[in-house]
Amino acid sequence: MNELHFAYKARQHLNCGLRELPPATHARLEAARQRALARQKVAVHQSVLATTGSFINDHWENLHLKQVFVALALVAGVATYTYWQADQNIVELEAIDSALLAGDLPVAALTDRGFDAWLKSSASQ
Repeated sequence: MNELHFAYKARQHLNCGLRELPPATHARLEAARQRALARQKVAVHQSVLATTGSFINDHWENLHLKQVFVALALVAGVATYTYWQADQNIVELEAIDSALLAGDLPVAALTDRGFDAWLKSSASQ
């Protein structure tokens, strides 16, 4: 007996039992079914952005002002560190460029393959 046949037989048996119920019991079962259907949650399909927005909206009440300030401070700290790191890289490159321009290097030194390695090693110091 496969699952489909079993489901069919179970449905037939339940339907036969339903016909034998007294009308008062039938009415109570119908009312209970209607109440259950009214309480049933309906799944709503949303896009990813809508889900993110609803997550923030649902949890906004639980956020404390202290948590918001900590999150903003963290974002400001990361942005400041990134800016400072980029500025340090620019300062290093500026120092190398000014040393190259001020020095009396021959053109052959600039085209030498070892010169690039020397630049990288002097930049790390």
